[in-house]
Amino acid sequence: MPEETLALAVLGHGLVDPDRPWLRVDDEAVLRGRAVFETLRVYAGRPFRLPAHLERLTRSARVLGLDAPDSLALTDLVGESLAQPHVGDAVLRVVWTAGADATRPVGFALVTALPEGLEQARTAGIELRSLQLAIGATARRASPWLLPGVKSTSYAVNIAAQTEARRRGADDALFLSLEGIVLEGPTSNVWFVEDGVLHTPALDLGILAGVTRDTLVDVAADARITVESGAYELDRLARATEVFTSSSIREVMPVVRLDGAAIADGRPGPVAAAMQTGLRAAAMA
Repeated sequence: MPEETLALAVLGHGLVDPDRPWLRVDDEAVLRGRAVFETLRVYAGRPFRLPAHLERLTRSARVLGLDAPDSLALTDLVGESLAQPHVGDAVLRVVWTAGADATRPVGFALVTALPEGLEQARTAGIELRSLQLAIGATARRASPWLLPGVKSTSYAVNIAAQTEARRRGADDALFLSLEGIVLEGPTSNVWFVEDGVLHTPALDLGILAGVTRDTLVDVAADARITVESGAYELDRLARATEVFTSSSIREVMPVVRLDGAAIADGRPGPVAAAMQTGLRAAAMA
């Protein structure tokens, strides 16, 4: 179910009525999914690491051949959308479309309520179901037209994967390459703890360079936890002492079951808790 809309601001119009139509039906975002976006969490009215998200938005636009987003104008637009007394903790989406006939780009900032149940899920932990992609890791990172690491609004595959994972009784999906290498979730990065070392798939596998992922690397360094990245097979996660995912909205989410089997003792672990605490501290600093 879509979350409640709290505010909408559109470039060239400012704060607008979200019940009115603002996107043309012939915008290539509608016709071909040719648009890029960023989703980030808002803490007490403050967007977390907005410049980093806008930099990634620009990189994604470049890959899709879109005009470069106006980051300064989008920053001001975000400020307008968040300058409402009823906006506290929320979800912010910044979207940049190709526009009608790919000649009139549209940028907008949409603020919605946080999804319900995040803290309950964090306390209980979630289950992942692994789904194998029909493409190898080498081919994925060597094929820019497959949009590795790009946040495009062409999200049908991600949504279908989450739907399939839930159909199989899990909470979310975990993508594997054709060779069985762990990649990422549909909307998250993945981590696991082995012999006290925190591991996460390497960016050169063609996964998304998550802003939250980057923040957690710094959080781990402050906590004197060693972080390593590489190419890992699924059984490494199955044998790990902890597994968790990271994303802007869900933050750090402990994984307690993988493909129907418990991870360690089947309960959220201390490293995930420490990473969540450090992430919140970074967000509120």
